[in-house]
Amino acid sequence: MARKINRLNARAVATITKQGRHADGGGLYLSISSNGGRRWVFLYRWHGKPTEIGFGSARDVPLARARELAAQARTKLTERINPKDVRRPLEGATFGQCADRVIEAMRPAWRNAKHAAQWEMTLRDYAAPLRRLPVDKITTDDVLSVLKPLWNDKPETASRLRGRIERVLDAAKAQGLRGGENPATWRGHMDQLLPKRQRLTRGHHAAMSYVDLPAFMADLQARQATAARALEVAILTAARSGEVLGAQWDEFDLDRAIWTVPATRMKAGREHRVPLSRRALKIVKAMHEVRDGDFVFPGQKRGKALSVMALEMVLRRMKIDDVTVHGFRSAFRDWAAERTNFTNEVCEAALAHVIENKAEAAYRRGDLFDKRRKLMEAWAVYCAAPRTGKVVAFKR
Repeated sequence: MARKINRLNARAVATITKQGRHADGGGLYLSISSNGGRRWVFLYRWHGKPTEIGFGSARDVPLARARELAAQARTKLTERINPKDVRRPLEGATFGQCADRVIEAMRPAWRNAKHAAQWEMTLRDYAAPLRRLPVDKITTDDVLSVLKPLWNDKPETASRLRGRIERVLDAAKAQGLRGGENPATWRGHMDQLLPKRQRLTRGHHAAMSYVDLPAFMADLQARQATAARALEVAILTAARSGEVLGAQWDEFDLDRAIWTVPATRMKAGREHRVPLSRRALKIVKAMHEVRDGDFVFPGQKRGKALSVMALEMVLRRMKIDDVTVHGFRSAFRDWAAERTNFTNEVCEAALAHVIENKAEAAYRRGDLFDKRRKLMEAWAVYCAAPRTGKVVAFKR
């Protein structure tokens, strides 16, 4: 009688916590370690000897792909070929090869191209000294040589890079390409070798003071490029750059002045309605008059949006080097807190921030849209204030 296969499903793979091996059938198992690690293994006998092959972390390799690899291994067995022999060419793989494989495995799960581009850039450029090294030879000193030059100057980038290196080395170990402890692990290892970052530096982006915003916005409006209009909308809506760059016409209700960003394009994975101020709506309508394709802010290539660097390049052309696009969200938040009477809940909702308190989140049903519309209109009025830098206060 044939053994039952495909016993597991995606939900089970994501939720099973019991330590041990959980059979999918046909030799494929989800193996959960004592520390919660989850990886795919294929068990078989070769010349009577129990043999195991790892197919990678369940975090990186989806169930469907694990089943494909198991089917390939079973085919080799019917041909009297040891599946391990087929995998041996992977031995001696470089860090770069492993990093590229991890990125390709994870790409379908990322919500936007910007996320993938960030992984590719950091593991290609910042981790360049590691790419040519055999993945099984990488040491703590190798990882430190990459992180130390960035640790103080670019703390957030360095932290993310460390995590990505750790992820690549974990995947390599799961595939049997290296052994031992992961030299990029933070707790109990790297945290003893690198200075602890100050809490205030985490997640913060260089931001322009809101006092300087009116003069900056006047200069920005004088520029005719599509990227300048996209940056202006990003500032006026306090949206993330990826949300603006990926904006498509079917997300906009111009009659009601509402932009609805779908959950698939939001960082929190939840739909977000954005009230458009009069100035923001005017910009979007102007772009609609010259509409050419699905994207509100099209790039130079037909059918493509502006590049992920387009907004940063506007700042560079304006010779503003000490400010990031994301920092304008901080400027908005500072202005709202210091110069208006809008509640914290309304301001945080405008930024599409997730409510950390689970109990509070459970009772929060609405999105405070009407109050946010007043807030965003007040922000637009402030941004259009005279160049004198006169501070305008707003009430609810």
